Amino acid sequence: MSMPINMHEARAALNQNAELRQWAEQWLKQKERAVNTSMSDEEFAKHWLYVRPERMHDGAIEVVSAYRQRNET
Repeated sequence: MSMPINMHEARAALNQNAELRQWAEQWLKQKERAVNTSMSDEEFAKHWLYVRPERMHDGAIEVVSAYRQRNET
């Protein structure tokens, strides 16, 4: 079992690993889309442009942990 990751480690991993960052963005985007089901695809695309940086920062620990779990199985 791996140690819990902190914000600095999660952000560093996202900045250093392009594959992880791409996976993380898609994972967070799907999560955000599930909450905003009433938006059209066009509305959501505009919305995502504005919230993406915040979601990537705030969700760093969660998404890196999910990526690790996905790759451990």
